[in-house]
Parts: sequence; structure tokens; C-alpha cells
Amino acid sequence: MSLYGSLRTAVSGMNAQSNKLSAISDNIANSSTSGYKAASTQFSTLIVDGSVSEYNSGGVNTTIRYEISTQGTTTSTSSNTDLMVSGDGFFLVQNDAGEVFLTRAGNFQVDANTGNLVNAAGYTLLAYDISGGQDPQSVVNGTANLVPVNIGNIALAAMPTSSGSITANLPSNTEVTTGDTPADNSNTSTYDYKSSVSTYDNLGNEVILDVYYTKTADAVAADPSAVPPVVASDATWEMTIYNQADRTSSTSPFPYSSAALSSQSVTFGSTGTISSTPTATFTVPNGGAVTVNLSGMTSLSTDYSMTAPMNGNAPSAASDVKVNSDGTVYAVDGSGNTINLYKVPLATVQSPDNLTPVSGNAYQVNLNSGALQVGFAGDPGYGAIKSNSLEASTVDIASELTEMIVAQRDYTANSKVFQTGTELLDVLMNLKR
Repeated sequence: MSLYGSLRTAVSGMNAQSNKLSAISDNIANSSTSGYKAASTQFSTLIVDGSVSEYNSGGVNTTIRYEISTQGTTTSTSSNTDLMVSGDGFFLVQNDAGEVFLTRAGNFQVDANTGNLVNAAGYTLLAYDISGGQDPQSVVNGTANLVPVNIGNIALAAMPTSSGSITANLPSNTEVTTGDTPADNSNTSTYDYKSSVSTYDNLGNEVILDVYYTKTADAVAADPSAVPPVVASDATWEMTIYNQADRTSSTSPFPYSSAALSSQSVTFGSTGTISSTPTATFTVPNGGAVTVNLSGMTSLSTDYSMTAPMNGNAPSAASDVKVNSDGTVYAVDGSGNTINLYKVPLATVQSPDNLTPVSGNAYQVNLNSGALQVGFAGDPGYGAIKSNSLEASTVDIASELTEMIVAQRDYTANSKVFQTGTELLDVLMNLKR
């Protein structure tokens, strides 16, 4: 055994323990870093050829591994733009130079200068633009068509009403009207029930519609013994829709200055459910065609009621931005109207623990990690996206402190070997004196 060899081996041991202490130091420093994956130091021997009678000491080598595939615990937050991947997958982000990286750090906030969603390390979140109603133009093995998620100055454009539904109950015991009905648009027109509905034209102006219901015929039971025989018939109601702006009097709704937007008969069977065509169509003034679903209408022996949810909205600034579990980023205005803006994808690789770490708690793809694959949250092989949540660091402080004590003792032991070797060399040098 060479004394110089033992010195080199001791130095190798001290360097190895220094690497371990460095990894522990990094882990402890990042114990509160969102999405941080703890590093661990793995040791392997270095063997020098020797003989049976003489041992040549080698040394020790270290390899740093990262627990990238380990899931951190969930931390709840109050920000809608704080995002977490629950399961497999990474967010795709880019730096100021446009280089794309992977990260699990989802603490995104709006950058004051650009309006982009940027995390604490300065990386910008990437997604597919779906604001025009189009499907995401995704590429399964690349990052083409990805754009920065920008929500700094979002305004919801006007959207004209195009569809809706009316759910109403028209009391079955209502008397039949024999005079002029709303369809006649006469100052003598009468009706049984009325409600108003809000819609929007092409410019986002609100258009209020008056909806009238008038019973025009009772249900008739079949009587084959009568002369002539009586054929069963359903109860019939007239449903008429006017533009409220066309009213000519503040005291009486009729007559309107323009014809009805729509007028049709609605019939109900013996069970009180609608038996006629369950749709109504009309055109909003200065707007588009509207198709309304009437399948929820009934005529039962109970009070009148009506609800009429309609799509469409006026232009307005977004009051909030939210993210669904499938990665859809959408804006909400003060009236509760929503519009989809972006679809956030997730990326995976075959061996995530072999990704190359870079500054800012991000990773690069390499040959050992496997090729990049891009999909969406909820797809097979991909996790879910949680809003108002962050993934905590995987560092266990108790374990790190324990490993620190072990590394300190091992470093001290290697230093003792080095010290002993130098003392033996001193003895050898003193033999010459």
C-alpha cells in the first residue's frame, strides 16, 4: 500500500463528503421553494488494480440524483394563477431568450410590464391560444404553436345572443282568452302571463324582450260516443315575443310600433308536458338569429313561473381569470359571463429523473430523459392541474439534518486518515536525518 495512495484516497473521500454536504445545503436552502425536487448524493467505488500481497487504494466517486418524479405535498393559496400539477407532467415555460423549459413551479403572477403569467424564477407560462373559439393547435412531440399566457389587459368582446332556453309552467286551470291576443298587436289585446328577457345585439347593446303567454284552447277529452265523435285535443297556448323598445305607451303594452319578433302555438299533452315543436326562433333587432329550447315548458296545476338563461354579453373588462382542471384559462366579467382564452398543456418524458436541472427550478430534456411529449391534463399519462394550489418542496428537513451529521462524521474520519498519512510521511522523512 502506498502512503501517497492513502492520501489520495482520503482526499477523494473528503471531496465526496463535500459534494454530499453541498447537496444537503442546497436542499435545506430550497426547503420552501415551490416545486423543488430534493437532490441526493450517490457513492460508487473507484478501484485501482493491485495484487494479492499489496493493496492499492482507489477512492470514491459521487453522482447527484434529483427526485424529479416525486410528488410534493399540496399547499393551498388565494391566487387563481397559482397552479400545481397533481400527477405526472410539467408546465412548459420559456425564458427571456425564448428557450423552452419544463418546470413544476407554478407560482405564476401577472408581469406588470408584459401582462404575461411569470413564475417566481422569471419563466413565462406557455399555452395554446383558444380565444377565437378554435381547438388547440397542439403538437404531441414539440412546442410549436405555443404562446405566452397574457392576461394583463383582457376585455370580453361583445357576443350577440344566439341561443337560450325557456323553462316555464303555465297554470293548467287558466281560463281561455276569447278576445284579441298579443299576436293581434291591438290596443284591446289581452294576455295571461308576461315576463321580460335580456338579450344582446351585435354591438353588445342590451335588448329587452317581452314574452307573453295566452291560453287559446282547453284540452278536450276524446268521446267516441258523441255525435259527431269528439277527438281528443291538447291545451293550446299562444307564445308571443316583442321588442320592449317598441312599446308606444308607458301605461299599456299594446300596441307595439313593430310586429312581433315571434308568435307560435305551444300545446301540452294530458300529462302537462309540451307536445308541440319544442323550439322557438326569432331575430334580435340589430343582432342575430336566436334558437330557444322550450322542452322544459309545462302546463300543470300550479303557479306561473319562468326562467330563461340566454347566452351573449356586452363588452366589458374581465373581473377575474380562472383555470380549470383541464388547463383551460378563462376570463369572467362582472356579470358572470365567461370566455375561454388559453389551453395550458403538460409535458412528459420517459425518464423525468434524468432531466437536466437548470437555474430557476426548471429542467431541460436530454438523451437520457427521453424525448418530449405534449398533452393535456386528464389525458392518459398526464396529471390534473389544480388552481389556487402550489406543489411544496420534496425536502424533508429532519432527514437532511440527519444526513448532514453523517456527512460531517465521515468527512472528519477521512481527514483523520489524511492526517495519519502525513504523520507517517514525516516519520519516513525523518529517517534520513
